Amino acid sequence: MSGTRWRFRPRLGATLAALLAVLLLVGLGTWQMQRLAWKEALIADLATRTGQPPQALPPVIADPADLAFMPVRLRGHFLHDRELYVGARLHRGEAGFDVITPLALEDGRLVLVDRGWVPSARRAPETRPAGQIPGVVTIEGQVRTGGWNGSDLFRPANQPAENYWLWMDLPAMAAQAGVGGAGAAGAITSLYVVAGPGDNPGGLPIGGLRPVEVRNNHLGYALTWYALALALLVIYVVHQSRPSSKEEPHDAPL
Repeated sequence: MSGTRWRFRPRLGATLAALLAVLLLVGLGTWQMQRLAWKEALIADLATRTGQPPQALPPVIADPADLAFMPVRLRGHFLHDRELYVGARLHRGEAGFDVITPLALEDGRLVLVDRGWVPSARRAPETRPAGQIPGVVTIEGQVRTGGWNGSDLFRPANQPAENYWLWMDLPAMAAQAGVGGAGAAGAITSLYVVAGPGDNPGGLPIGGLRPVEVRNNHLGYALTWYALALALLVIYVVHQSRPSSKEEPHDAPL
């Protein structure tokens, strides 16, 4: 074996296949780095929005996305007899519903407010009369835009006949509550408000903003793709290297 050495002798087909695969892996890694920059900008924007002091809803909402996650302060009276229920929602492991109640603002508009969670056994309003606050109230919360964000293939069907909603279809929910649809120019159906933490009389609904989780694994994905590209290069070089005698003449290049 002392007279044998390894020489890199690449074959055309393997070289082309390896080159294409490495380019693909590097491209995927670079795409993930671009996604990383986008996600970091999104997280920074979210932190800026949620850190603003609460303000009133603007009189004209041109683009609801501009208000997403912005803190707001609303003043008006709840239409408790038109509650809607979104489920199933968990609170400390217990199943229940989020209570969505129209709020009639002092400027004449109506907006849906997620007041918080109630257990399944306390869904009916008569089981929690103390929480049906009468008169004018002031609440603070955050704006959400609603809608279904996933693939339409996996979108569950809401059940308006049972007043049971699995996702926030705001126009349909406003119509179900009798505050949206034709002739309801004052109904805001492009966004809703999640009430912040606060003790409601009787303890229900249990308000409080759920943490907004923005997953950011793009750096790990990018490093994985780049590592695979490097590993493939190593495998390619090893695979295309062959033993040859020291006395063997040099091969012709590709």
